[in-house]
Amino acid sequence: MKIANYIQDLLYRYECVIVPGFGAFLSQRESAFIDTATNSLYPPKKTVSFNRQLVKNDGLLANYIADAESINYTTALNKIADFVHQLENALKEQQIAEIANIGAFTVSEDYTLQFEPFNKVNYLADSFGLDVVHSTKIQREVYKSQVQKIEEKAPIHFTPERRNRKAAFLKYAAVGILALGLSGIAGLNIYSNQVAEHNIAEQQEAEDKLQQQIHEATFVIDNPLPAITFKVEKQPGNFHLVAGAFRVEENAEKKVEELKEEGYKARLIGANKYGLHQVVFSSHQTRRDAVNALNKLKRENQAAWLLVEEL
Repeated sequence: MKIANYIQDLLYRYECVIVPGFGAFLSQRESAFIDTATNSLYPPKKTVSFNRQLVKNDGLLANYIADAESINYTTALNKIADFVHQLENALKEQQIAEIANIGAFTVSEDYTLQFEPFNKVNYLADSFGLDVVHSTKIQREVYKSQVQKIEEKAPIHFTPERRNRKAAFLKYAAVGILALGLSGIAGLNIYSNQVAEHNIAEQQEAEDKLQQQIHEATFVIDNPLPAITFKVEKQPGNFHLVAGAFRVEENAEKKVEELKEEGYKARLIGANKYGLHQVVFSSHQTRRDAVNALNKLKRENQAAWLLVEEL
């Protein structure tokens, strides 16, 4: 199904992809971790989940299909409707429906829809090309015991003559090292004293020049200029609660005015790669603030979804 491929493409870029009339696929980032049981290192990834409650069309999937297949928006919606119809028929007849590389849907005994994601595809673009790294366990204690057994079987003996020669050599070597160390310390102290004297002279000269420049630049202002205060607006953040995307910019601006009248901090955040002008309810600095605001917003507007711009 081509629709499945389009959903996969959008999961790489967005955290929420709504299939109108069916539900929404949500992706959440997970950090890399080590499985100590199998000695395997797993790279960071995105886990996919499903929300049956988000069924209202937000235009994302339909516009992407229309742009990819060079068809109009209505035709794209009809293709999505056919795709949803096929999924529902499969669930009704076979009790299971699969979407390639995304997951499988089943119907439980109490007639609730269950979703099981596939883990073969990593939808985190930052981890592209990274695979699971498997390592064998290091047998440190085994190697240590083997070395001890070898030492017990083949002990090393020194004759007195060789031991005396070795001790004499070590004695002369120690005397030489001590002499070199003392001479190095003496030379280092002389060099450090010369550097300190040079730094003090340079510092005094710099201070004299600075005082002279201050005296030459001193002046009195009879009429001081009034202070100017600049109001710098804080960056709104990269986590946006999207209200909709519009092909015509005037329609997007009207939507912003309507939301402002309703009390939202609505604004335009520019056009996306598909040429749609995006309108947001609000923007937030952190993911936690954005998710909390989205949960409250869902009570009034089910079509709202979270967009995370590239950081």
